[in-house]
Amino acid sequence: MTSPLDKLGLGSGQFVLDQASVRGRPAQAEIQDILSVAARAGLSLFDVAGRSAQGETLIGEALPKPIPFRVSVTTIRADRGPDMVEAEVRASLRRLGVAQADCVLVPSAAELFGPHGMALWTRLQQLRDAGVCRRIGVAVFASDDPVGLARRFRPDVIQAPASLLDQRLLIDGTLATLAGMGIEVQLRSIFLNGLIFLPPDRAPNHLKAAASRISRARRLIAEGRSDPLQAALGFALSRPEATTVLVGVTSAAELSAVIAAASSPPPDLDWDDMAIDDPVALDPSQWAAA
Repeated sequence: MTSPLDKLGLGSGQFVLDQASVRGRPAQAEIQDILSVAARAGLSLFDVAGRSAQGETLIGEALPKPIPFRVSVTTIRADRGPDMVEAEVRASLRRLGVAQADCVLVPSAAELFGPHGMALWTRLQQLRDAGVCRRIGVAVFASDDPVGLARRFRPDVIQAPASLLDQRLLIDGTLATLAGMGIEVQLRSIFLNGLIFLPPDRAPNHLKAAASRISRARRLIAEGRSDPLQAALGFALSRPEATTVLVGVTSAAELSAVIAAASSPPPDLDWDDMAIDDPVALDPSQWAAA
């Protein structure tokens, strides 16, 4: 019998690496504890996305030995050239102490569709063939035409945003189509930058238009005798299209709470009734400009 935790993966995006201490503790000690909690819970995938060389070194020193996770890394910009891309992938693995990456991810679809995209993709295919990584993939946004991208490049993995509030790629069948093509779908942004946890009366001005829908979702969750964390995880982990659900945390306590919520039976809620369609709320990249 499979456990919900079998689908849960950890992302490093929220790790606090640029401070000497976190809540009075050394940053490296906090990261070490996060990774220890993840290992004990049996989380299989660790996505080290877009970290600096210093950050990767810090994470590498904190990783349990032997490393219990499949580890994914991301590429640098395609316009740096395929030789530099390869050199940085190999350097990332050395800093992390990882012999082989599970996946090397292109950080955005724009990198592939730019003038240097095909050279980048060809080099990643060569790295996969050489055993530097097991798989190659790309991180996409809902507006990137993920199916069109998949048909053109045939990645092994696509990392896409989907959440209780942002169901666009589920409603239009994109994720089901990708899974049907044999592509591993990894869900990210399942908390939509924390929006599901934000009380409507504390929503910033540019999110006021979506506040009533968020308030309604939170009310439905409460009426279902659940909470936003359990609901967000229950929704994402129950998606048959997804192989992996990535979460980001800043502390071991946060990860422990995530694991406890993910281990609980998913709440009996009407997921469809919680989706929102506000373009600003669903695209955090617009928040700063709003």
